[in-house]
Amino acid sequence: MKVKDYLQIERATNISRSEVGRLGTAILFVVAVILYTGTRYAHVDQLFLLIAAAVIGAYMAMNIGANDVANNVGPAVGSYALTLTGAIVIAAIFEAAGAIIAGGDVVSTVKKGIIDPANVPDPNVFIWVMMGALIGAALWLNTATWLGAPVSTTHSIVGGVMGAGIAAVGWDVVNWDSMGKIALSWVVSPVTGGVIAALFLFILKKTIFFKDELVENARRVVPFMIGIMTWAFTTYIALKGIKKLIKIDFSTAMLIGLVAGLAAIIIVRPMINAAAPKLENSTEGVNKLFTIPLIISAALLSFAHGANDVANAVGPLAGVVDALTQTEGGAAKVAIPLWVMVIGAIGISIGLALFGPKLIRTVGSEITELDRSRAFCIALAAAITVIIASQLGMPISSTHVALGAVFGVGFLREFLETRMGKVVEDVLHKHEGEKDFAIAEQVLMTFRNAPPEDKQRMLDELKKMGPEAVIDAAERKVLQKALKRQLVHRASLLKIVSAWIITVPVSAVLAALFYFVLRGMMLP
Repeated sequence: MKVKDYLQIERATNISRSEVGRLGTAILFVVAVILYTGTRYAHVDQLFLLIAAAVIGAYMAMNIGANDVANNVGPAVGSYALTLTGAIVIAAIFEAAGAIIAGGDVVSTVKKGIIDPANVPDPNVFIWVMMGALIGAALWLNTATWLGAPVSTTHSIVGGVMGAGIAAVGWDVVNWDSMGKIALSWVVSPVTGGVIAALFLFILKKTIFFKDELVENARRVVPFMIGIMTWAFTTYIALKGIKKLIKIDFSTAMLIGLVAGLAAIIIVRPMINAAAPKLENSTEGVNKLFTIPLIISAALLSFAHGANDVANAVGPLAGVVDALTQTEGGAAKVAIPLWVMVIGAIGISIGLALFGPKLIRTVGSEITELDRSRAFCIALAAAITVIIASQLGMPISSTHVALGAVFGVGFLREFLETRMGKVVEDVLHKHEGEKDFAIAEQVLMTFRNAPPEDKQRMLDELKKMGPEAVIDAAERKVLQKALKRQLVHRASLLKIVSAWIITVPVSAVLAALFYFVLRGMMLP
């Protein structure tokens, strides 16, 4: 056997060991959940159902960590502000902290009021509905993660509850007004996030990256951008991150955010002035100024996500615990035991650490190329969109907002590339037939290989060349080809949008199937 064959076998073996190790860690977590639940609730009549629900909740939490958390840290990783390991550590810590510290004492058993638990009076049927919803949503999230498609965990559990509810009671059990709002969020969320992210990136390009003195302009502009981010994230955390600890109205949250933003400008400005002389007058140099804000934003987004979305995993589980340990049937809101919240928090962290890197890479690098200024705009757009949605009562999905912001940044880059290309081609076309072809060819090849931010400055150079800038039809084709390259991967766009559209129906069908399986197993 050749050495090359041995190396291939060794690589395959290493991959296998890695997969077994990850699966083994996940199984150990599930076994720990089984042991704890069985010991704590040994007195419950239907203990096996409670253990099964806890296991399914743990499985759901790991899938949330593997899929949904990527939206918070993916841009920071894709722009190299954070390493993959650093992002996983930060996200795991702040997701768990958000869930345990600010997750609240009471959660909705049924997200978004999709069905009314009062319409499911039989406690056993209610338990089967909740378990079917969890299994259906978790399996769809697992499949989406395997396919590399970031999807909304909220929509997954909504689809699961809807499907299991319809299977149990009928079509009338569903609140179709709520479902209509969720369908609307498929458009509202990504479009709003994309427009806001593109707007901030355009401002940065016009005020910094399209100027000759990049660092000098960044010294004036970046403190205000960091101030805006501080305002947005302070308001965001006040409204969403700690809403279950303390109620803060919108006006108060905005005022607190404004004070924090102004303080940030005052604090950051001298720091940037001190760092500016050490930076190169280039895109890379300016991007270094966005590193720390990106790391902080990833941590805060993870904290807010843990505080809010852990209920996707433990809400139905809390409902099952309540139904099995209380005499009355299922309730719309239940007190959530600390151990249930801990299962959700630890499960999200384990899922992120074991299976999250794939989706983090998808969000951070496979949709469009991100640098730190673009990632900054994406994080800022995510916070501002949630603030606007909270005030206007817009249906919103944080997953769709974050990914819409990524797409918005990519499409803006495509638009600017195409617009610049047309201007350059017009300028060069006027000078066809001149003799200095070699000079024009050299400029064209340099132009083609330049990053997007450098093309504006090259336009100025071409204009200064005047009649010396000569190009023939063949060279114009080279220019056109270089400029029309797609900066947003269409295959990724199609895959992600398709996954968004089918999330609710697929989760619903899976949940309905598992409800019937559970009912068939449990009925005498």
